[in-house]
Amino acid sequence: MDISNETYAPEHKAGFVSIIGKPNVGKSTLMNQLVGERLSIITSKAQTTRHRIMGILNGVHNGQEFQLIYSDTPGIIKPQYKLHESMMSFVRGSLEDADVILFVTDIFEKHDENDVIERLQHSQTPVLLLINKIDLATPEQVEEKKLYWQQNFKAEDIIPISAIGAANLDQVFDAIITRLPLHPPFFPKDEMTDKPERFFASEIIREKIFLNYKKEIPYSTEVVVIGFKEKEDIIVIQAEILVERATQRAILLGEGGNMIKKTGIMAREELERFFGKKVFLEQFVKIEPDWRNKERTLRRFGYDQSE
Repeated sequence: MDISNETYAPEHKAGFVSIIGKPNVGKSTLMNQLVGERLSIITSKAQTTRHRIMGILNGVHNGQEFQLIYSDTPGIIKPQYKLHESMMSFVRGSLEDADVILFVTDIFEKHDENDVIERLQHSQTPVLLLINKIDLATPEQVEEKKLYWQQNFKAEDIIPISAIGAANLDQVFDAIITRLPLHPPFFPKDEMTDKPERFFASEIIREKIFLNYKKEIPYSTEVVVIGFKEKEDIIVIQAEILVERATQRAILLGEGGNMIKKTGIMAREELERFFGKKVFLEQFVKIEPDWRNKERTLRRFGYDQSE
């Protein structure tokens, strides 16, 4: 994306802000709140985010133009599949180019964030530690958690927040902006994300699978959009839903196809809200044995091991 012909004031600020933490601490909710758009899928299940998703925010702060590139990243885990290894490579990549790191924990964490801390302890990048979900805690619990982190982690600032309620996010924004370097924008000012429309279509369908199925089904499922045709009054989307075993395919379909139909209706309604246009959605459920451990298949699905 060439923006070299554009001219910007020398005091323009721009930088990359990486949101990292363990699964299910509210990183995706935080990202969506900070950007002001629903870019990352959100469910109550852990490991929902599999990719690094960038959300771009442009604006003016105290008379100074800025561009913030937020990165929502997968929750840090110990890999069990090659898919997990690729997910952790997205985390590494986001840390390497970060100008500011938001380390998100939450009020209920059991102080088992060693995987995250190990990645941050050698970082030269400013780290802001955010204690999320304070809306579910007493002021005493918040102070206790804040004191713990002051004693056990070296952060530039520790900010208790509620991502879902947007509490103290202005304070987070101010803390980021003051640490942002002077730099021309990295992306055109009218862009909101680095991902194409097909990506968000597949993520929305995948979210509905997380909401409608239990146990291993959401984790062994991948969604690939094989057709995306935008017409004047409708978008026609064709999606392959891949599972690893025939038994998973049977569960995904449900009796007489009732479950996949329910999932498709929910996905279509969300797709129409997201794209602001009527959507015709076709879903095909296929078996791709052991796809989470096949490097070639993972690359085809956009999980690049080289990141």
